[in-house]
Amino acid sequence: MCSTMCIQTPTFSPSTTHCFFRQPISSPFLSSSRKLYNVLRLNGGVNVQFSNGKKRGAIFSASVGQNSSNDTEGKRKVVEHICLLKAKENLSEEEEKDMLDYLYTTQYQMRGIIAITLGRISDQNIENYTHAVYMRFQRKEDLGKFYENPFYLGVLRERVMPYCHGLIYVDFESEVEDDILPIFRKGEEFNYGVEFILLISFAKSKFGGPAEDALASLAELILEFPSLIVQSTQGLNFCPSSKEYTHGVVIRFRSIEALELFTGSTEYKDIWRSKFQMIVQKTLPIHFSVDPVGTEIM
Repeated sequence: MCSTMCIQTPTFSPSTTHCFFRQPISSPFLSSSRKLYNVLRLNGGVNVQFSNGKKRGAIFSASVGQNSSNDTEGKRKVVEHICLLKAKENLSEEEEKDMLDYLYTTQYQMRGIIAITLGRISDQNIENYTHAVYMRFQRKEDLGKFYENPFYLGVLRERVMPYCHGLIYVDFESEVEDDILPIFRKGEEFNYGVEFILLISFAKSKFGGPAEDALASLAELILEFPSLIVQSTQGLNFCPSSKEYTHGVVIRFRSIEALELFTGSTEYKDIWRSKFQMIVQKTLPIHFSVDPVGTEIM
């Protein structure tokens, strides 16, 4: 790693692929030059402005859970599980569908999984991960049983690893609104959109104050954009077998346009520059599109 903590900013190239169901570190989110009226039209005429001194308004409510929040009233703890896969270059469409179908059906074979999305990663990334699996559990104990479940181990052995040459896990605990729809990620708002996963490696010396302050600032900013974001969680990675990244963030955007607008906003760039840039060693941002269940999977 270079002495000034250098990393190339990921580029964004829109993709039609849907999920089956050397400068100092700069923002891992995607830059955007799209006009605001795209999201205004998608969200039914909300009045949102990114420029300084303008108002932000929205007709949607976002459920954003963060560990850094001091207000725990009306919150429910959840455990987020992320698995990123590196598929072989010669993976066929049939093999890909078989692999993702089996991973998706794990929720029906064991207790504890309360939400799941997965799919082909839409953007290139420096680590060459090709597919992402996101799951939500109620408790850490449920996640522990998941890792040891014979059905899941069989899926990995017979349906995943023959097609892949690498994977990484990140697990973290967070909080969401204590209501059935945000907990289980159910309802119309969760049927579509873009799943954005950001893995962060903070310098160990910055754990505690600086890192928590940076994540709290991001959480506060996310709360200001309910017209773009359905839900967000973040937390410290406690997966014992994978410590490459110290923290994980999961954000469900309402659309690609919403993702572009948020990541291209001056507010986000200012937070990244002032809070994250000097204390982050590396980041890995990926995203994939989410379709209503039944359009691709099953």
